Amino acid sequence: MLSEAIHSFVDTGNEVLLLYGMHRSTRPPDLAHPLGHGRELYFWSFMVALLIFALGAAVSIYQGVVRVLRPEPINDPLVSYVVLAFAFVFEGGSWIVALRQFRSAKRDLGYYQALRRSKDPPSFMVLIEDSAA
Repeated sequence: MLSEAIHSFVDTGNEVLLLYGMHRSTRPPDLAHPLGHGRELYFWSFMVALLIFALGAAVSIYQGVVRVLRPEPINDPLVSYVVLAFAFVFEGGSWIVALRQFRSAKRDLGYYQALRRSKDPPSFMVLIEDSAA
């Protein structure tokens, strides 16, 4: 359950970073960035990808190894089921919102074609990550 809680925390942080990248990419051009700040969106999307795999995987592997080496009996399985139910509801809600946004952006293209042609990483990153979760 600790691994699921950490995953949800990392997922929330990732979506905040994507929003931050979207905000920064809309800044107007200046002397240091004469073509604008549009690439910031890609930078923050890259940071999110690193966090998903690095932090999420490291904590999950650590928890798995610790539980195999020092197993503990489950005291109250109801708490675990409640946590998983809440995680399912929140991840499902996020997935539905991401799917609707992606469908509206892809127009008449297929899903794979839309992923390949998209210039907006947050629109499909959240969908893919929530699908995996």
